Amino acid sequence: MRILLNEVDPAVAQPGQDLTEAELAALYAYPEETVAERPWVRANFVTTLDGAVTGDDGRSGSINTGADRILFSLIRALSDVIVAGAGTVRTEEYQRARTAVRWRAVRRAGQRPHPVIAVVSRSANLPPSLLEHQEDAGEVMLLTCRAADSAALDEVRQALGDDRVLVLGEDRVDLRAALDALAQQGLRRVLCEGGPHLMHDLVDADLVDELCLTLAPRIVAGDRLRLLAGKPLERTFVPRLLVESDGTLAGRWLRGV
Repeated sequence: MRILLNEVDPAVAQPGQDLTEAELAALYAYPEETVAERPWVRANFVTTLDGAVTGDDGRSGSINTGADRILFSLIRALSDVIVAGAGTVRTEEYQRARTAVRWRAVRRAGQRPHPVIAVVSRSANLPPSLLEHQEDAGEVMLLTCRAADSAALDEVRQALGDDRVLVLGEDRVDLRAALDALAQQGLRRVLCEGGPHLMHDLVDADLVDELCLTLAPRIVAGDRLRLLAGKPLERTFVPRLLVESDGTLAGRWLRGV
């Protein structure tokens, strides 16, 4: 990958330089001074040039590129916890997270071998693929609310354990309380993978510190999901890092002041 803009750490690489994997990992690292004080929430998405976050099959995998797959696995490897809405988990057919072998060295001392997947679900319905224990894979947590279906809640508690089920809020999940609860368990490097409604709610609550966005070099048209879905809102995010590979453009946008 070739660097186009670097305001994250100019000592690592200069514009025009091809990046090694170690340099790429350094440029995508979480800000550890901030993480020591509070959770840092990073969102990661891939979109087409005309703003679609899925292909015809309704999944992001049908629009991503080789460069995006590399960054996707790296960004996951740097995180403590991957937060995703239940709809996205079902559509994308989530499995328990496994750190890619190529990135295992980037995980910091004290981090678990693999990120935890935390599913935000008002109903408390989780797919069987996440309820079943898997060797050499990350844990799963449920973030739900008191309006959840009691039978589904009991099933998840039985499969995951009481300490992996957090009931936060009345009719909907209290996202700020959820981040605080994750932080109390040492899960401060937060990665949100959507979907658009969860992303909207996090941005609306001013809880997203950073957007990692990959632009796939294609236009698809049609009626596709966008990055956010919900009532209008406006926030400013400033580009701090841009890299390019075979037409794919990716980078880090930090929340503006």
